[in-house]
Amino acid sequence: MRKVVAGLAALTMLWSAGPVLAQVDDPAAWRAVAPENLLVIDTSRGRVLAELSPVAAPQTVERVRTLANQGFYDGLVFHRVIRDFMAQTGDPDGDGSGGSDLPNVPGEFSFRRGLSDPMTPVPEGQVQVGLMGLMPLTSQPDAQMFVTADNRVQSTAQFCPGVLGFARTQDANSGNSQFFIMTGENERLNGMYTAFGRVISGMENARLLKPGPDDQDGRVTDNPDTLVRVRTADQMPQGERPSARVLRPDSARAADLVTLLKDRQGLNFDVCDVELPVEVTGG
Repeated sequence: MRKVVAGLAALTMLWSAGPVLAQVDDPAAWRAVAPENLLVIDTSRGRVLAELSPVAAPQTVERVRTLANQGFYDGLVFHRVIRDFMAQTGDPDGDGSGGSDLPNVPGEFSFRRGLSDPMTPVPEGQVQVGLMGLMPLTSQPDAQMFVTADNRVQSTAQFCPGVLGFARTQDANSGNSQFFIMTGENERLNGMYTAFGRVISGMENARLLKPGPDDQDGRVTDNPDTLVRVRTADQMPQGERPSARVLRPDSARAADLVTLLKDRQGLNFDVCDVELPVEVTGG
C-alpha cells in the first residue's frame, strides 16, 4: 500500500527533536480524516488533498461536495493564478465570469464554534489564535461559551497557505462554484471570504500551477493548468480511494512542534507556520 507523509517542514522539526519523533506513531496522537471531507483534487500538476471543514462553512462545503461528485469541476482550468498568493479555478467559462446552474451560496465569513469544535491555542497562552483540526482561526475564548445564549463563540478562519477559499464578486453572497487554493498568507481576506477547508497534502503541486502575468492580475490565457478530476474520497472506487490521518493539534507531539517552530521563527512566528504532519495511504 502506498504511503505518503506530508508536512515536511513539521517532520523536519520533529526529527530534530529526537525523542519526539519516536512518539509520533502513538495512535492516540492522530485523527482520521472523514472520507466525505477528504477532497481529492487531481490537477495537471499532480494530486492535491484537502480536508473540508463543514463546521466553518457548512453550506459552502455542501456545494463543493455536490459539484465535485457530479463531475462539474473535471477539465476546468486554473484561470487566475498569482504566485505566492492563490490559484483560482471552478469556472466553466474559464475566465472568471461563470458558475454552475445552482443558486449562489451565502457568504460564511465567520461561524459560531461550540465545545464540540475545540480550538487548540497557538501559540500557547494566546487563546484568540489557534487550530480547529487543521483550520487556523481567530476566536473568542472557550470560557465565553458559558455566558452566550447558544453556548458558542464567534470564530473566523485565517487565510494561511493551503486554505481553500470560495470566490465571489463584490456581492458578499455571490459564491457559486469557483474556489481558490492559497499558496501564500493573506490576512486581508480574513472575514471577507469564505474559508471552507485546507490542503493536507500536495502543496508542492499547487505551487507549480502556471501563474498569469502580474499586469493581468494573474489571468492565465496561454495553456493554463487544469483540474483533471475532483471528488470526495467516499465517492471514489475503493481501489482508488486515498485515506489520511493528521496529527492532532492538542497532542503532546503537536505542542512540541509548535514550541520548536516558535523558537526558530521568533517574533515572526504565527499560526500559519504550523503545518501538522499528515499520513496518506492508498489511492
